[in-house]
Amino acid sequence: MKKIFIAATKQNDGKTTISLGLVCNFQKRFKKVGFIKPIGQRYLEEEGQKIDEDSILIEEVCGIKCGLKDMSPIAVEKGFTEKYIAHPDKNSIVRKIKESFRRVSKGNDLVIVEGTGHAGVGSVFDHSNATVAKLVGSKVIIISSGGIGRPIDEILLNKSLFEKEGVKVLGVIINKVLPEKFDKINRLVRKGLERKGVKVLGVLPYNPMLARPTIEQILDETNFELLCGREHLENSVAQVMVGAMEPSDAVKYIADDTLMITPGDREDMIMTSLSCFRESDERRLKVSGIVLSGGITPESPIMNLLNKAQIPVLLAKSDTYDVATSIHDLTVKIRPNDLEKIQAVVRLIHTNVALDEIYRGM
Repeated sequence: MKKIFIAATKQNDGKTTISLGLVCNFQKRFKKVGFIKPIGQRYLEEEGQKIDEDSILIEEVCGIKCGLKDMSPIAVEKGFTEKYIAHPDKNSIVRKIKESFRRVSKGNDLVIVEGTGHAGVGSVFDHSNATVAKLVGSKVIIISSGGIGRPIDEILLNKSLFEKEGVKVLGVIINKVLPEKFDKINRLVRKGLERKGVKVLGVLPYNPMLARPTIEQILDETNFELLCGREHLENSVAQVMVGAMEPSDAVKYIADDTLMITPGDREDMIMTSLSCFRESDERRLKVSGIVLSGGITPESPIMNLLNKAQIPVLLAKSDTYDVATSIHDLTVKIRPNDLEKIQAVVRLIHTNVALDEIYRGM
């Protein structure tokens, strides 16, 4: 059985995106592909068990049936680290990961193992990514975000941690490279890493669509209340705009798929949002949704218009600044129903990653 561990230089470099793309592409080469995320930090409750959300995504999208709990054996819930420091039990974690990996591996030709954060994450409870990769006996691919100097520095630092544990780094993938800098970064980062004996297995251009949250995700990740427009929660957000200016000025900045944040008593700004239509579809609003801040619900005539607008309208108790900050800080994750994103990821990996070289190197 072949296996590969997907690591990264830091959180949100794109491990899940690349794991998903690799699983989908390798399912065309292998009869059976398995997946496991031994240690997860973002989990959901499934049938009373804490399951990492990435394992749920891979299971649903790729049709992998390895048993959700085995695909996510260790969930780092709140207080996990403090409890471990007070009462360390390394062997218990080792046993859970080994047993789950054995069951996930059974009958599969390939297992993709997804790590958490950089190589050292988990050291506090004796299970860094480097330790876990050694535990499952896997070579590693390191993911880093676009750039030249910083990614190379971070990759070499992470590589040293894996090598200290005796884990071989198969190569690296540079993710999220801005299109206007792609040719330069692709050339220089390959040259810089090859000087250090590191293979570059792929350089991926940044796709802004993958970073767009839906209104539904914003609703799920915040304490906002849905006032209307439930049937349009799949609307995506390309930009966030704070409606704190005069309507005549705001019109200049409202683009397609804008999320408008404005106090609930700014009827002028709400009406402006409801009067801007797309050039490509004059019946469809430019705004994909509105968040009303300050806990203020508009008067009935305005609410009637919002109900008819065919966009989601959310109500937030906090002020406009806090609302904007909470949305800006969201970690956008691909969800099983994000079909367009999933198809884009599969194409991105197929086009830009040396799958044959990964296959030969496993």
